[in-house]
Amino acid sequence: MKAGSLEIELVYKILGNEFKIHRTPVVDLIEMQTKDPFKVLITTILSARTKDETTTAAAKRLFEHVKNPHDFNKLSESELQKIIFPVGFYRDKARHLKKLPDALEKHFGGKIPQDVDELIKLPGVGRKTANLVTAVAFKKPAVCVDVHVHRIFNRLGYLKTTTPFETEMELRRIFPKKYWTTFNSYFVSFGQHTCLPVKPKCGECKVREYCSFFNKNEQVTYQ
Repeated sequence: MKAGSLEIELVYKILGNEFKIHRTPVVDLIEMQTKDPFKVLITTILSARTKDETTTAAAKRLFEHVKNPHDFNKLSESELQKIIFPVGFYRDKARHLKKLPDALEKHFGGKIPQDVDELIKLPGVGRKTANLVTAVAFKKPAVCVDVHVHRIFNRLGYLKTTTPFETEMELRRIFPKKYWTTFNSYFVSFGQHTCLPVKPKCGECKVREYCSFFNKNEQVTYQ
């Protein structure tokens, strides 16, 4: 089953309601608490390959020392590693954070850029991070695709793609632009609580009637 435009709009609406019930992803939480694009950028960098609970704790420790990009100059790379540990790839992230002030000054006059193509010039910022910062921090349309988004759109049957990059490009082509800013938050929350990578909770899923994966596996007993 390939989800039609009506179905995907219903799915989006349902997942938006579910998002209000579940715990908010950490990047959205930071934005709501601070309205600070710098903190959104840093939290997003820390969050890659890291659970929200670990990211939240690391960001809290880091922001006790760092209030703006220039504050990274006051810390050594080894000090940064100790502060953000045990986030995933903490050594690489500490190195990227240390380079961030110079990169911002060189390319953007010390300001956090708002567009994806500009953000990816910063150390440690890939397309996923750039899209998320653009959408969350600046409320501009951006298609942020992580493993949750990639998995869920393919399970629904809305896409048939093999990589997150392919998913991003297809969503840019066919997904209604009015949903770009907020859909990542909805789908990530859904992927963390219901549409799990292993043993998805199809029995309690609110969008299973629109899901190709569920319709092909109805005979299976889900948790």
